[in-house]
This record gives sequence, C-alpha cells and structure tokens, in this order.
Amino acid sequence: MPQQLTVALADRSYPILIGSGLLAPAALPGDAIGARDVAIVTNTIVGPLYCARLRAALEAASAAPRRIIEVVLPDGEVHKTLDNVARVLDVLVAHRFSRDCCVVALGGGVVGDMAGFAAACYQRGVDFVQVPTTLLAQVDSSVGGKTGVNHPGGKNLIGAFHQPRAVIADTDTLGTLPDRELRAGLAEVIKYGLICDASFLDWIETHADRLLARDAPSLAQAIRRSCEIKAAIVARDEREQGDRALLNLGHTFGHAVEAVTGYGSWLHGEAVGAGMLMAATMSARAGMLPSADVERVRALLRRVGLPTEAREVGAEAALQAMRIDKKVKAGQIRFVLLRRIGEAFVTADYPPDALQQALREHFA
Repeated sequence: MPQQLTVALADRSYPILIGSGLLAPAALPGDAIGARDVAIVTNTIVGPLYCARLRAALEAASAAPRRIIEVVLPDGEVHKTLDNVARVLDVLVAHRFSRDCCVVALGGGVVGDMAGFAAACYQRGVDFVQVPTTLLAQVDSSVGGKTGVNHPGGKNLIGAFHQPRAVIADTDTLGTLPDRELRAGLAEVIKYGLICDASFLDWIETHADRLLARDAPSLAQAIRRSCEIKAAIVARDEREQGDRALLNLGHTFGHAVEAVTGYGSWLHGEAVGAGMLMAATMSARAGMLPSADVERVRALLRRVGLPTEAREVGAEAALQAMRIDKKVKAGQIRFVLLRRIGEAFVTADYPPDALQQALREHFA
C-alpha cells in the first residue's frame, strides 16, 4: 500500500501518493484519473521509459474505454517556454478535448510546470495530475499548484496557480534517474530541514550516504517528510502571501544563476543548493546566523555533491537578475534568510553590505 498524504485545500484538497510500483496496472488508483480523455505530457527522455507503462495503467484503471494521447516535449529547463506550452494546447484543441479532460504530467519539474500551465489555460482550467519521475519533482515541484514557464528576463515569470487533482510519486522511477539529477533533488530535501525542521536536517546528515546510494527506505522517508512539510505550508498559504514564501530559501540567488547562464548549464536543484549557502552567508553577514551554521550547510552541500558558488555568473549580473525576481516588492529584493538552522524568515530589511558581501564571496 502506498503512503498517502493530503494537501488540505477544502473542496480542492488532493492526495499525494508515495510508493513503489504505483504505475503498475493493478496499483494506479482508479479515482485518481477519472477522465475519459487523457493527455499525457512528457519529454523525450522520460517518455520512452514510462509512457507505455502509464498508458497501460490508465487503461486498466478504467472500466470504460479511454482516449489517451501523448505530447512529447524536448527535455531541459531551456525548453520551459510559452512555445512549448502552446504545443500542448494545440494538441488538446486538435483532438477536441473538452473541459472534462485530464492532463497528466509525466516527468520532472519542467514537464510538470508546463503541463500544469497548459491545464490552467485550456478552456480556463481543466484537471491535471502530477506523476513526478525525479526526486526534485517528487519532493517539491509536483506539490502546491505552481505552474508556469521561464522568460529570458527571469525564471518562472509567466504562470498560474493551478492545483493538481492528485500527485502520484512512484519511487521506482528514481531507479533510472541520473546521479546528477538525484543530487539536485537532494537540495530541495535539505531546504525543508533548513527552513523549519532542524531534526530533519540532522536525519539528512545521518542518512546522506544512504540517500546517495538510493536506499529505498531512506528515499521514501525523505520524500514523505518533505511532502508533509510542503503540504502543511501550502494548506496554510496557497497563494504565497505568507509562510509559503519560506519555500523559496535559496531561490532568489538560484534563479539569478539560472537566468544569467541561460537555463542550460545548471540544474534547478544545483542552483538552489548554491543559493541556500548564499542565503546562509548573507544571514551570517547580517549578524543573524552563527558562522558555524554556514559551514554546516556548506559541508552538507559538498557531501551530497552540490555546488557552493557560481563564479562564472558575476556579482553584478546576479544582482541585476535578482531585481526582476518575483519576490521583489516596491523595488526591494526580498530574501528568505535564516536565524538558525530550522528557522527561516522572509525580509526586505537587511544591511546592504550583507548582500554585497554574499555576492562577492560566491559570485565575484
């Protein structure tokens, strides 16, 4: 039996299912995807691995015949664009899908963001289901309803909130995940410990080698605890007016890295990992966080194989990219900073020198 959590959003609540073999025909819950017309949105890497399996599971889970189509997009963050969302919409229109259809995102965060955005736009909103196949997507991007695409001017500047009907995280899909993608996913796992659960960070440090070795019970525990934390925060603050902004620890710096480098050379989790250390450095330079905690963050990131600086970006280029970040308000860049391990907060009130020192230490 899969583990099941709930994102509690009143009449829009939905389950997160976590377990092994969930894409098997006998395991896929019949009520998770109830539509007759289903569009599977995937990419050129994940599609050949899992699309046939998902199609078979969908057909077995329905008593009535289904109409199932596939939309295969190019792989990579650089392809998270309006043009590719338009490709999904064109296919939905060409097949005359109606408002009772369902869009299923099969892949990592890029696929999930684009499929969800297409579902949010098509006929002003149709059902969609997340079937995340990367660790990063299973612990973070598949949960919470953020959808969208990048713009040359900044990360995720175009999008919508559109909650999925369900999240189905089959941990077996992590078996084909490249090591680099696994490490990138661990950045988001570490984030949850840093923002609100120091004991979880202790657990990650203890189990880091097992996680890197893909120990199934350890990965399942990391996914479950990460989803528990995110589900609770999203239930309190769906539209990021308060606590949900804490989930952006490291993202203001990280999004700048991605934007300046053209969304091609850095994985999102790698940029977030480096960004979390930059936020910790800034917190310390502002007199909030002990320097020993900064070194603890640095050591853990290095232990799991994540970068801790981005010298090729440059401090000034990073700062200019941050000025168009979604978290800017009234012209002021807001950051998620740390008072201590397990206690994050959002602020636009920080010493300018603290930001400049962090930029020089990690970008210059």
